Amino acid sequence: MALDDILLEAEEKMMKTTEVVRHEFSSIRTGKASPSLVENIMVNAYGVQMSIKQLAGITTPESRLLVLQAFDPSNVQAIEKAIRESKLGISPVVDGKVIRLPIPELSEERRRELGKLVKKMAEDGRVAIRHVRRDALESAKKLQKEGKISEDNLEHGEKETQKLTDQYSGEIDKLLAAKEKDIMTV
Repeated sequence: MALDDILLEAEEKMMKTTEVVRHEFSSIRTGKASPSLVENIMVNAYGVQMSIKQLAGITTPESRLLVLQAFDPSNVQAIEKAIRESKLGISPVVDGKVIRLPIPELSEERRRELGKLVKKMAEDGRVAIRHVRRDALESAKKLQKEGKISEDNLEHGEKETQKLTDQYSGEIDKLLAAKEKDIMTV
């Protein structure tokens, strides 16, 4: 494996980590209705675990209301149960084969809790990026010990790896700042 391959693999993993953090942030409630709040909640339907987006259409007719229209009316109760058991803090209202989810205003205390949660998610993402950096540096040092790359190339690889680490950690910081602002906006 060449140094370029190590750098490309590291960048790919860092990019995926950033996307995971972005996706995790989208599942955090900010007081506005968003389908991403519920679409990945797992429901026990047909004897298997399925996400809500596979079982129902999700719409946002108002800024504080989500409406789930079950594709199969027999799954309404299972979807309702999964939402109640999730840690969203939303009480579903069942109306035939339609489930309405009124999104309540977030209290100041809940906003602070969510702020701490997104900070932890961001830190987990940064830690994952640092792990990728460490693995890439170890691979590059191994190549240098085997005589496959020179010391100058190793140094170049270390600098490039650090640049990638800084770039993707910075991206996570931007996502965090935007999400914190979104959470704290009343």
